[in-house]
Amino acid sequence: MSWKWEYAFGAEAAARTAPTDFLTAVERKADELVRAAEALHLHGRAHEGIDPKGGEIIVSGGWFGYQVVVRSERVCVVQLTYLSF
Repeated sequence: MSWKWEYAFGAEAAARTAPTDFLTAVERKADELVRAAEALHLHGRAHEGIDPKGGEIIVSGGWFGYQVVVRSERVCVVQLTYLSF
């Protein structure tokens, strides 16, 4: 299994209505998070500790919340907030 990112929970529904340029910025940052997590957790499937604390990242047009799930080798985007002003 290799590291990937995915929308989770309500973020998937929010992504259906968010503007393309905002989603592109989110996806670019999510790809960076995947590369960082993969470098930090070389043997993700064998991880026995607790998952690291998630976080929020500001992108053009809003922000998103994420959680790293090491044993599943996933970065989950759990919240999208698009600021339409």
